[in-house]
Amino acid sequence: MPESPLSARTVLVTGATSGIGHETARKLAERGATVLLHGRTHEEARAAADRLIATTDVDAARLHTYGADFAHLDEVEKLADTVVRAHPHLDVLVNNAGMAAPERHTVTADGNEIAFQVNFLAHYLLTCLLEPALTSEPGGRVVNVSSSLHRTASIQWSDPQRARRYSRLAAYAQSQLALTVFAADPRVTAVSVHPGACGTALLPLYANEGVTPAEGASHVVRLCDPAFEIVNGAYYDRAERVAPAVAATEGRTVKRLSRLADALVGRAAV
Repeated sequence: MPESPLSARTVLVTGATSGIGHETARKLAERGATVLLHGRTHEEARAAADRLIATTDVDAARLHTYGADFAHLDEVEKLADTVVRAHPHLDVLVNNAGMAAPERHTVTADGNEIAFQVNFLAHYLLTCLLEPALTSEPGGRVVNVSSSLHRTASIQWSDPQRARRYSRLAAYAQSQLALTVFAADPRVTAVSVHPGACGTALLPLYANEGVTPAEGASHVVRLCDPAFEIVNGAYYDRAERVAPAVAATEGRTVKRLSRLADALVGRAAV
C-alpha cells in the first residue's frame, strides 16, 4: 500500500475534542499525520487523544495535545508560542473551533463579542502568530472551517461587537463571514469550507437533521492533503468549489478586516 501524502505532515486542529474537529483529527491520524489536538483545556484535549488511541490503531506518539480557551486571547498567544517551540515546522492549520453565539450579548474579558472572538479573532491571532512555523513549501496551508451562513452576514464595521443591536444568528454569521474573508488574505495560503449541516452542537442554527460529523470532516481532511491543489481564498461547499459571498473576496474588505482584527487583538498593523 502506498504511503499516504499526509504521513509526513504535521497538522494542528483547533476544537479537536468533539464534533467535526475530533473526526478531522481521527481521519488525519489514521492516515499517518502527526496531529496536534487543541481543546479548551489541556485535560479535554488529552481525553480526546485518549479516545483516539482507544478506538483506533493510530500511533500515540503522533498525537500531541494543547489547551487554550479562545475566549481569552492571552491563552491563544501562549498556545502559539508553545506550538512554535515544539513544532517549528507546521504543515497545516485547521481553524475549526467554534461556538454558537449565546442568546444574550456576551463580551469577553478582551472586550469582544464572544462569538466574534472565539470563531474568528482567536483564529486570526493564532494564524498570524504561527506564521513562523507554517511552511511555505508546496502543500502548506490553512483550512478555515466556515459556514454557509456567512452568505447571510454583514460585518458591522462601526459596531463589530454588536453592542447596539444584537442577534445571536447575525453575530454567528458575522463571525463566519470574517473567517471566510480571512482565507483571502494574501499573507496566508488558505481556503475555507462549509462541511455541511452536521449533527453537532451548532446544528440548531441550520436545521433539525444533519449528516454525521465524520462525513463533514471528510471534506476538511481532503483540503489538508498536499496532493489536493488549492487556490488562495477558495471556498468549498462540502466537496464542491463555489463562489463565496461577494464580500468575502473583495480586496478592500480583506484589508479593512485585517486592520480591524489587528486592532481588536492588540497587534500592530502589518
